[in-house]
Amino acid sequence: MILRIRSRDGTDRITVPDAAAATVGDLQRLIEARATVPVAAQRLSLDPALLLPAPQPPLLSDPAAPLASLPLANGSFVYLSYPPGARSAQPPAPRALTAAGSFGKKMTMDDLIARQIRVTRQEAPFCSAASFDRDSANAFQLHVSESLAFAVKRAGFLYGRVDAETKEVLVDFIYEPPQQGSSDVVHLMRDADEEARVDAIADGLGMRRVGFVFTQAVGRKASETGEYTLSNSEVVQAAQLQAEGGIPEWVTAVVKLEVGEDGSADVHFEAFQMSEVCVKLFKDGVLETEIQDSDDPRLSKMRKEVIAGGKDTMEVDNDFFLVPVKISDHQGPLSMGFPIENRGIPLPANALRSHMDRAKHLPFVKRISDFHLLLQIAAFLDVKADVPTLAACVGHQAEVPEGYRLLIDALAGQT
Repeated sequence: MILRIRSRDGTDRITVPDAAAATVGDLQRLIEARATVPVAAQRLSLDPALLLPAPQPPLLSDPAAPLASLPLANGSFVYLSYPPGARSAQPPAPRALTAAGSFGKKMTMDDLIARQIRVTRQEAPFCSAASFDRDSANAFQLHVSESLAFAVKRAGFLYGRVDAETKEVLVDFIYEPPQQGSSDVVHLMRDADEEARVDAIADGLGMRRVGFVFTQAVGRKASETGEYTLSNSEVVQAAQLQAEGGIPEWVTAVVKLEVGEDGSADVHFEAFQMSEVCVKLFKDGVLETEIQDSDDPRLSKMRKEVIAGGKDTMEVDNDFFLVPVKISDHQGPLSMGFPIENRGIPLPANALRSHMDRAKHLPFVKRISDFHLLLQIAAFLDVKADVPTLAACVGHQAEVPEGYRLLIDALAGQT
């Protein structure tokens, strides 16, 4: 039986020779031999929450427990944590400089910088958790599962709030920009004017852009060297957008379809932050951004040699760059129901009128408390003055000024 051992340093594949007779202790000794983590330092669990800061899940603490008594099958994940520095692999000893004249060997600035770049794990994220508005998250995953069948990638920007005290990121709506997806890449065809309207709406609502979400296609490129969480192209895109995001709490969410042993499929949301080192490598131009078809998707290429896992290398396991974030959900302040933009289907001519008619029993401000509706209306308003003002009415659930009411009613009547 082959088990996949997931740790903060990546994924190792461990072959258990006699799974029917093997115990947890046998697995620990195999891990020590393969992953160079001493048995005494290992903490094992079947729950991925083990790799999050807190709370800690139940552990496989009995070394005599038979593996056959656990819900394990060929290819199952076992999660491993250990203290920093527990792996026995250590950085190589510094090489002696060869004399070159009276002042020793000459070094270029690039040589000096390369010697100083160390890729290490980031133990904790800068946000305590990420919570998603249920309706927004459901609308996003339903489109991907029912309309796209997880055949191509889909992406969106996350908007919401960051709790100043707890550092929890609260995602209240998802904006899906114009895009073109394939099984391995999603190209964002960003519209600066539309994004300005989105940001103006968010500003009026007391929100801002807080992250990025994308899906993984079921037919994505496989790696010959092992399992991977994010591909090299996904690492580049996530690092670029986190660098652009401008807040330390920026979250990257991944939506994927996981098929169980019984053939059943479930949609899973996972949240990460790209490590500070990863973002710095991108900003400094060390992270290779040109991905070739022949590249291993599990590894990120460097333009300069770095030190990772105790050795000089030009390739880094993508898992080194991922900092897991706890994920939850909540009921946000906005409603969902208006058609979502940029999905390749023209907006129905009567969309606004139909929406307003369906909600006519509600107060006017409630009828327009939908981000996607506000985005359509924003195209007819001044982005610097009117859009934030109207959005602020929604944010505070305040009376909508008559001028805006007349305009919206007119737009609904014209469609």
